[in-house]
Amino acid sequence: MSFDVRGTASLALWIARRRDGVPAGAVAVPYSREQSPTLLLILFVTVLETAATEVLLRGLGALAGLRNLVLVVDLYATVAVLAIVAAGVTRPHVVDDRELRIRCGAFFDLRTPRRLIGSVRVAQNYNERGMVSVEGGRLAVAVSSRTNVVVELSEPVTAVRPLGSEARVTSVRFFCDEPGPALEALRGKPAAPARAGE
Repeated sequence: MSFDVRGTASLALWIARRRDGVPAGAVAVPYSREQSPTLLLILFVTVLETAATEVLLRGLGALAGLRNLVLVVDLYATVAVLAIVAAGVTRPHVVDDRELRIRCGAFFDLRTPRRLIGSVRVAQNYNERGMVSVEGGRLAVAVSSRTNVVVELSEPVTAVRPLGSEARVTSVRFFCDEPGPALEALRGKPAAPARAGE
């Protein structure tokens, strides 16, 4: 249900052309360009399947109650795909003075303090398994089985996976549309905390 709520909120943000969790002065790091065409194709197929199923059920003389039930399920699937597209667009990765925030739409959100980032580099990987996976303390947040940025941490952080299991990780691989701005922002010096009276 939490995925549905965040997905619905993402649809509202998408319509309003706004983004979630990108404060003033932060660098938004989009990752949706790679996955949006595939998701839009799935959306087209879902809509087509909805129409075809309705025509078929009418042709077979199915009861109105059955047709309505199937229609509701198909419409829910259509909205779910739209919500996944919207979440990818409206919930980018974020770099600000305090943290690196790695996200996977409405399904995953990892906040890592900048002080724990030991190094960051571009490293293309085309065979990641799953959207969010952990192996040997290494977290991968992939798009279309790809990652292209690697962040090594000086201390482990706890990542909460989409279904709630936790893992301690010391390395994070993720995908972004353009690695350059992410690396530039992460390699910049974080702002010093304000002192009392300032």
